[in-house]
Amino acid sequence: MYKTILFRNALVIVLLFVAIVCHAQRDTFDLSRQKDLLDIAHSIFKAHDTASVKNKSTIALLPALGYNPSIGFQIGINMTGGKYLGNKDNTTMSVGALGGYVTTKGIVCLQFRHNAFTEKNKWNFQGNWQVSRIVTLDYGVGTGITEGNVDDFSIIGIPVRNADSVYPIKFTYIRFTERAYREIASHLYAGFGVSVDIRTKIDDEKRDSGYLTPHYLYNNYHGFDPQHYTASGFLFDLLYNTKEHPNRAYGGTYADVGVRVNQTWVGSTKNSFQAFTELRKYWSLSKRMPEHVIAFWHWGSYRLSGDIPYLELPGTGSDTYARSGRGYTTGRFKGKSFFYAETEYRFPLSDNHLFGGVVFCNVQSGSNDTGVKLMQNWEPGYGLGLRVLFNKNTRTNICFDYARGRYGASGFFLGLNEVF
Repeated sequence: MYKTILFRNALVIVLLFVAIVCHAQRDTFDLSRQKDLLDIAHSIFKAHDTASVKNKSTIALLPALGYNPSIGFQIGINMTGGKYLGNKDNTTMSVGALGGYVTTKGIVCLQFRHNAFTEKNKWNFQGNWQVSRIVTLDYGVGTGITEGNVDDFSIIGIPVRNADSVYPIKFTYIRFTERAYREIASHLYAGFGVSVDIRTKIDDEKRDSGYLTPHYLYNNYHGFDPQHYTASGFLFDLLYNTKEHPNRAYGGTYADVGVRVNQTWVGSTKNSFQAFTELRKYWSLSKRMPEHVIAFWHWGSYRLSGDIPYLELPGTGSDTYARSGRGYTTGRFKGKSFFYAETEYRFPLSDNHLFGGVVFCNVQSGSNDTGVKLMQNWEPGYGLGLRVLFNKNTRTNICFDYARGRYGASGFFLGLNEVF
């Protein structure tokens, strides 16, 4: 009954917004008819040589604020930028994102991610680097486990208080992931990469108080040291990419199928073999106003053999930019195998395209060691959001979303650029 009401409410929201925004349209694809925050800033401060300065402004900044009893008060900043490394007529814009934060309880994180394209898109380099001392809030493995699960309101994926069902885990995390894709046919790439994920000085806080925590039970069953483990291995991918823009696509397809092979001889604590799938598809609903977009996203990770370290298990927010699962806390669900899907409708709200909106819904499913199978149970979420155009030349949006899920979960989610 709950799922029926949840999806019915999401459908009503979608239909309401479609009815509001699907009106007579005029051609606004011309950037000169659009206004962004840089236009407003230059008009207020009356900067000299406005056009020259604006064309060079490709960096967007967004502060990150939050609070949780396990981490204290958090303050940080997220920054994104874009640049063409070739002729923009035949080369996709290269983008990068740098983020970091510190908290009053000594938590610190620095992360850099990039997606770069060389001239004529012959090579594509994707990377994710991170050094941090962080806290993750653990809820166990699998989906559909309702007993004792009570969620709370969250801000940017961090709950404002910890429920009794939460198991805080503090650890030092070092990540280095780098992929290189070579074009082998039109829009088709073959990729190879390496990934090293080191977690050490792991402090399972409730275990210290005598609890049999999910982290302890999993490590004991699979033979991992509960204070230190590493997942190191090689990545092999086949990628098809026709997205016409990396930040906010109006059309195209992104499909990636790959495997990760962790091996002890390159530093992994245990051997394992995983498969990954990702699909992003965009349909523009109007040639004259292409910002009306239906977008679909799928992300999946599947254990084929071997053992994966507990904190390496895929789950909510495990995608590259940690944007999946709006409505829930980051890490709320995880599984030995994990499946995620989301659909979103994007539309302009103002004639000058300074403001836009989205409505969305998502589902996720994970498996565990106790008989819960992948796609046996689904955890849905839904919500709506406001978009403010920061830079029309790079299609950079500032995103404000409100989302709800099961077990009382809800929250505000902020970010730069679209979720996918």
